[in-house]
Amino acid sequence: MSINASFILPHPPLIISEIGRGEERQIQKTIDAYDKVAKEISDIKPDTIIVTTPHSIIYSDYIHISPGKKAKGDFGDFGYRDLAIETEYDEDLAIKISKEAENQGISAGSLGERNKRLDHGFMIPLYFVNKYYKDYKTVRISISGLSFLQHYEFGKCIGKVAQESNKKIVFIASGDLSHMLKDKGPYGYREEGPIFDREVTNAMKTGDFIRFLQFDENFCEMAAECGHRSFIIMAGALDGKKVDSDLLSYQGPFGVGYAIASFKVLGHDENRHFDQIYLQNEMERVKSLKEEEDQYVRLARQTLESYVINHKLIERPDDLIKELVEKKAGVFVSLKLDGSLRGCIGTISPTADNIADEIIQNAISAGLEDPRFAPVTEDELLRLVYSVDVLGHAEKINSIDQLNPKEYGVIVSKGRRRGLLLPNLEGVNTVEEQISIALKKAGIDPNEDYELERFQVVRHE
Repeated sequence: MSINASFILPHPPLIISEIGRGEERQIQKTIDAYDKVAKEISDIKPDTIIVTTPHSIIYSDYIHISPGKKAKGDFGDFGYRDLAIETEYDEDLAIKISKEAENQGISAGSLGERNKRLDHGFMIPLYFVNKYYKDYKTVRISISGLSFLQHYEFGKCIGKVAQESNKKIVFIASGDLSHMLKDKGPYGYREEGPIFDREVTNAMKTGDFIRFLQFDENFCEMAAECGHRSFIIMAGALDGKKVDSDLLSYQGPFGVGYAIASFKVLGHDENRHFDQIYLQNEMERVKSLKEEEDQYVRLARQTLESYVINHKLIERPDDLIKELVEKKAGVFVSLKLDGSLRGCIGTISPTADNIADEIIQNAISAGLEDPRFAPVTEDELLRLVYSVDVLGHAEKINSIDQLNPKEYGVIVSKGRRRGLLLPNLEGVNTVEEQISIALKKAGIDPNEDYELERFQVVRHE
């Protein structure tokens, strides 16, 4: 069989009357839509409900699938420990999903569970389902720091396993939208918040899942969204399926967006392989960037491509401009893949004879030696986007008033500990954010006495 239907559902604890104590009436449309979905699930009578939640165990490079036979949780974090949910896991399906992910080279499985308690992102959808139907097992899946595309590919693993099973399956993508909709909300307001909610609900309404993959990660971070990766896994699970899409409700009176959408599977549709469409578009975009790249970016790209493909250090080209071969400077080389950071290594001060050699050594390091990432593979080269930052002279400053995160990079130092953050980074809008990140990179406590330096860069991209 296959996935019979999928639903996007929010998880505000106050939607439960015992917790909301009357406040839930402000989102009555959401409650009504939730009950409608729960009744539809009861009509389907699924053997298994797969739930993706952003509040389970999260790793930067691993999608966690909850192991074991059963689990329980309660709403003690919200003052109601007596309000509890218990579930029986579908171990067989969870193991098959893990094995399929392994076969596809996707980092996912049941290792590293630190806390067996169910989270509210998982429990709230089941709270509504249990009003009408209880004869089911579950698979509980978290999100991760992996790229949007990797979450989609993982969703395809779920879809394949579901297709090969003899079970009726419902998929619930649990997640709220932006938490930045109102000044008086618990998280405040950013202009990205309403924009994110408008665009993502349009994608839900039309079933245009390619839009989920096209969002910029920094934009999503600024919107402080909750469920985006959960939605992407769901989209992957419905890869190649014709769906009847329906946005049942959207509300945000508390400053957080709550959307409920339903996707009934109607059959197959070869035009809905959104990962293939995305990759084709991305390769065309990267190809157009290559046609416009300057010598700094071209040198970084050709260096890494030569080293990954031929395992050889590139020979410095003879036709480089004078600045590249006659001047010295610190250089950072940054790599992005499918909109996500893929590597960034640099030098604060020059360590090579010239800027060109600095780029060559740092391009290789960014691709192969950034400890946050596995080495870049040959298959990834066609989609990599490069930027090269050439650092100006660093000068000591006495006050944060002399900083501007869009104009100046910052260096913090205490003894041998030193942390640097480049200027004009997406998602870094204040001096305080800039310094905080630099301090974390250096391992310096904010309460310690530390020195500040600023520098300017010339960015090539």
